[in-house]
Amino acid sequence: MSEEFRAGRDFAVALDRADPLGRLRNEFHVPRRGNGEEEIYFAGNSLGLLPKRTRKYVDDELDKWSRFAVKAHFSGENPWMPYHELLAAPMARLVGAKPGEVVTMNSLTANLHLMMASFYRPTRERHRILLEERAFPSDDYALESQARFHGFDPDEALVRVRAEDVASGLERDGASIALVLLPGVQYYSGEAFDLEAITRLAHAKGCVAGFDLAHAAGNLVLRLHDWDVDFAVWCTYKYLNSGPGSVGACFVHQRHGARPDLPRFAGWWGHDKESRFRMEPGFRPIPGAEGWQLSNPPILSLAAIRASLDVFTEAGGMEPLREKSVRLTGYLEWLLRGELAGSVEILTPADPNRRGCQLSLRVQAAGSGKSVFEKLDASGVTCDWREPDVIRVAPVPLYNRYEEAWRFVEILRESL
Repeated sequence: MSEEFRAGRDFAVALDRADPLGRLRNEFHVPRRGNGEEEIYFAGNSLGLLPKRTRKYVDDELDKWSRFAVKAHFSGENPWMPYHELLAAPMARLVGAKPGEVVTMNSLTANLHLMMASFYRPTRERHRILLEERAFPSDDYALESQARFHGFDPDEALVRVRAEDVASGLERDGASIALVLLPGVQYYSGEAFDLEAITRLAHAKGCVAGFDLAHAAGNLVLRLHDWDVDFAVWCTYKYLNSGPGSVGACFVHQRHGARPDLPRFAGWWGHDKESRFRMEPGFRPIPGAEGWQLSNPPILSLAAIRASLDVFTEAGGMEPLREKSVRLTGYLEWLLRGELAGSVEILTPADPNRRGCQLSLRVQAAGSGKSVFEKLDASGVTCDWREPDVIRVAPVPLYNRYEEAWRFVEILRESL
């Protein structure tokens, strides 16, 4: 360890003291090791930490259940019947949407299928789907199954491109592409996609533009409405800290939400609120994203999401969090390149505009990556392993510190 690096710990501590968002760490439960020390938790890209207020938010709903039972749908503070509406405005702010364009419901892949029921309307001339070469498996499976469902061979219908080839792929095959479905941030490499530019290119070729924002929501500043995105889906248990398997969310641009004739799979919670309980046939969708709801939502899960969204509101939204994220991830990158450049390769783009908070690392010594990952875990670092050879680390601005970045590099050096 160089003297410069050893002295750098004081610099990291000073950065934490000067951090205006540093207080937010106290809003979360940080896991502890057997010796009582806090872990270095760099796995918020897989599961966010538990906000301390979540327990009260969920307990409030359990208390209403115990006191009112079914009457809690209409009784007490924040009745259950319109409870999901409490999440609309803060969730919309998080992704740059209008409240009516966002709804919290289902899970990410279920929402993706619901969106494709409306927005993937293939014809023989235009039936292909453009996706990334290394799409997250669930997206890949969903798109393959949609192509088959409509009678097309996935090997022909799915156009797989690398991130840098999206524009050329649209230029080459745009006339046959019905849907562009790409991530906000690539799960493996951590590379961020330019959603505004992709949407513009897709629309110029007559394609629908949809996005999987699982690794982008709560990580990047998004402007879904202004970018004219057609639809987007995301989970809430990663950067949005809502708990394992919690309810996902969905964006539908208002120009589509205002079309009651748009084909969709319907359920009674998406039906006109005024006449819902008349129990009559004939579906009339609620205007906006709510019109894609199927069933009444799980209140306990929504309460957990609401607790986390309140922390984002207290942080001032995504802009200040993103500013800290650029500095924090940049600091970690600087340490890695300065101390371990010959031992660890950073796969994630160096340009802050082309990444979120995640850095994907590859140990240079062939075959030793998994061993290094296991040593990190044994030393109190929780990060993430992705086959075949990548360690993913995500310093999350809501609760991670600069000193943790410094300590991570120290522990990684020892593990190597």
